Amino acid sequence: MAVPPLVVATAREGWRWQWRQLMQGLGPADAEGRYVRPPSDRLEVTVPRSEELLGRSLQQRPRLVIGRSCPWAHRTWLMHRLRRLEGTLTLLMAQADHRAGRWSLAPSWLGCDSLLALYRHCGTPPHHRATVPALVDPGNDADITPRLLGNDSAALSEALNRWPGGDGAPDLAPQGTQEAIERWQTLLQPAVNDGVYRCGFARTQKAYDEASDALFAALDQVEAALQRKGPWLCGAQLTIADVRLFPTLIRWELVYAPLFGCSARPLWMFPALWRWRQRFYALPGVAGTCDGEAWRRDYFGALFPLNPGGLVPAGPDLNTLISGAPH
Repeated sequence: MAVPPLVVATAREGWRWQWRQLMQGLGPADAEGRYVRPPSDRLEVTVPRSEELLGRSLQQRPRLVIGRSCPWAHRTWLMHRLRRLEGTLTLLMAQADHRAGRWSLAPSWLGCDSLLALYRHCGTPPHHRATVPALVDPGNDADITPRLLGNDSAALSEALNRWPGGDGAPDLAPQGTQEAIERWQTLLQPAVNDGVYRCGFARTQKAYDEASDALFAALDQVEAALQRKGPWLCGAQLTIADVRLFPTLIRWELVYAPLFGCSARPLWMFPALWRWRQRFYALPGVAGTCDGEAWRRDYFGALFPLNPGGLVPAGPDLNTLISGAPH
């Protein structure tokens, strides 16, 4: 028996009202339906003195708290790998707790079983959002008060470039590249890194169209720059600009195109950008930071308003996808 049209229309309007309420909780929007990222309580990053860091025991080392699926945390994980920071900075992997809507710590650290508890243990104000990445100093023998040293991925990337690294650790902001790095940050942060969320969390067709147009216009600029003076965004040398873009582009086919609607053009239509992604993925240690299965589980499983059925779709194997040639 067919469902009466009036019942269908009523159910549709009821669902749309509920969807708007859920979306407002997921990410606020302006009056035109454009997603507006909530302001974060960013801290100025403090880098301990190299001599003091190198003299610490394993238990006294600062921890870089990351989440496997978070692209902002992925940036700092890449900095940790590329600059070989294992000897002075320990990674601490937080787990996404979909049911509680928070990051959990298992096993616990400093007596804290969640990122929120760790933030509070470090003395952050109650209004402070507990986000990854987070750089936490547990204290040394002279000062055992744990401190949150920073929690903004852009600032942390710059700080980790100054952090004492292993033998041969590259400088990812060498002299002469700072201006170019800042130009890319100014373009890519709103249009691409945040732009995929502006597409996925848009409330209206107009808001989505604006975000999608800006996203692909920025990718056109990246493509042109790589064709003109690659192989990296700032020319001959890998820099922080590349590190900041990679976490978004590596998630493209697995998450952002199918779930966030970043689908106006497939990435293989940007051949220089495709080769750039292959080149970055092949850098030592980078592939180990990429887990396509975890990304799909966390994005499709956690973002209920975008995927109310909770089904996690199959996706291509990441290694096979990256190794393929652009059409």
